[in-house]
Amino acid sequence: MSEILVNRRDLAFQLFEVLETEKLTERTRFAEHSRETFEAVIETSDKMARDLFASHNALADKDEPRFVDGKVQMIPDVKRAFDAYAAAGFIAGSYDYELGGMQLPESVMAACNGFFTAANPGTAGYAFLTKAAANLIRVFGSEAQCRKYLEPMLTGHYAGTMAMTEPHAGSSLADIRTSATPTDQGHYLIKGAKIYISGGEQEITDNIVHLVLAKIKGAPAGVKGISLFIVPKYLTDDEGNKLGRNGVALAGLIHKMGYRGTTSTALSFGDDADCHGYLVGEPHQGLKYMFQMMNEARVGVGFGAAMIGYRGYMHSLEYARERLQGRHPSSKDPETPPLAIIEHADVRRMLLAQKSYVEGATALCLYGARLVDDSNTHPDETIRRESGLLLDLMTPVIKAWPSEYGPKANDLAIQVYGGAGYTREYPVEQCFRDNRLNPIHEGTNGIQALDLLGRKVWQADGAGIQALIRRMQVDLEAASDKRCQQWAYSLSETVQKAVKVTQTLGSALMKQGADRALANASCYLHLVGHICVAWMWLRQANVATKALQTAGSEEERHFYNGKLQAAQYFFHWELPTVAQDIVLLTNMDDTCLEMSTDWF
Repeated sequence: MSEILVNRRDLAFQLFEVLETEKLTERTRFAEHSRETFEAVIETSDKMARDLFASHNALADKDEPRFVDGKVQMIPDVKRAFDAYAAAGFIAGSYDYELGGMQLPESVMAACNGFFTAANPGTAGYAFLTKAAANLIRVFGSEAQCRKYLEPMLTGHYAGTMAMTEPHAGSSLADIRTSATPTDQGHYLIKGAKIYISGGEQEITDNIVHLVLAKIKGAPAGVKGISLFIVPKYLTDDEGNKLGRNGVALAGLIHKMGYRGTTSTALSFGDDADCHGYLVGEPHQGLKYMFQMMNEARVGVGFGAAMIGYRGYMHSLEYARERLQGRHPSSKDPETPPLAIIEHADVRRMLLAQKSYVEGATALCLYGARLVDDSNTHPDETIRRESGLLLDLMTPVIKAWPSEYGPKANDLAIQVYGGAGYTREYPVEQCFRDNRLNPIHEGTNGIQALDLLGRKVWQADGAGIQALIRRMQVDLEAASDKRCQQWAYSLSETVQKAVKVTQTLGSALMKQGADRALANASCYLHLVGHICVAWMWLRQANVATKALQTAGSEEERHFYNGKLQAAQYFFHWELPTVAQDIVLLTNMDDTCLEMSTDWF
């Protein structure tokens, strides 16, 4: 069986035909690049991911890291892959040339990293966390902190983590107890415990830079009293020479159903020795700083979920083409040869559903990455500002929708395989187990729903949602083909209903309070998510319709027709499902809110 991670033709379509990524080279930051350099780095990513990451994916899942004598033991393949990734410049890929980066657009880097996550999410997780942690230090750290930690993180000599969750508090960061006591030597003494810290201990890098949320004595209550600290595994001098072990200890490993190659750790700070922490930025601003990393991680989780779903789809598609079984219902002669199962309508249904989910999710995530590029580099200040507002609004959707429908795609991939699908001899059962973590990673999807309806929709007097509607309108008006026009009409009707629902909920927030208005926030997230993905499919369909008119080969015509059929599937089978959400939200259904805990 071949190891196709992502359909390269689809990726090129998304990047260069829909997003017109090549036009980014007209901007000063990307002027030294071309489509050829973008394609070259994507080619390198694909090859490295298959050769170095996919090759030990199943092994790392089977032989997961072990806790031995207070340390982690793991298979050597993980370090080899991580080191090669770092040496190729992928951690620093989007960074300035002066920092050793390649100044690649985020949309291109997202596509590159998609191969690594699809190939081996466990090993890819270390680099993903390191990049996000380094980016936080770059933006909010002092010059001295950047000199000390940024370069070794970008070159892969140091790794990074985010240490937020505590055993008693879970996602409720207002209730954290980890403390930070100032000293007269310029550092703080950190005391406390963190849990579920991905990459919190490993054998890959020379040092680990933990970004730790803690409260300084006398700080305001709740999230307003949280500060952020750099807490290295090893203390070092200004030249990077190790001075000794810091007081961070591995208390234990947590054993997960998926992502087994990424250590999930319980860490103790300051139990056996003094634990030095270095304040990032201003006191009591830690959660604001950490939100940059959290939001970057949320977008990454969404894209990772899309990519794992994509890999499962690729495998199930290949299996369906090769597996011979059964005959058409109209065929009564048992002597006729069996068909490839892809010939059966119900198998096509499952494949079409997967295609609509994973290619729609990929489009959504790449659009989010393009918003990052536009918010940072677009020459028009108005568009830069609008792109930032839109990215803020869409972040919970980009995290949650793929992480719900990526696992659904993997579930369908297992079903396509039949009895072989849930065996470890085939790859799709691991895809499902890995992907099932993503609806929980970086804030459960329920938390994303509260974030979207409780905060993001109303930010800047609704400027983000207004920008979203304006941009959708451009693509609604661009629909020229008869089928695209029908889909545009369906999407436009749904958007109008969603606007009315939003107004109803906004009024309820003011008059009836958050508890009632947000009780069905998950329905609102589903509604907005489906609208956004339907928009992504309309954008793809508009481009595919025009491309079909000049497609020169049968293979290209098949590709574009496949895009249109998957768009039709989403508009016929998926978008109509939001009707229930609209009814529940409009009526402010109280079924869940009024359920007594004593009645369970």
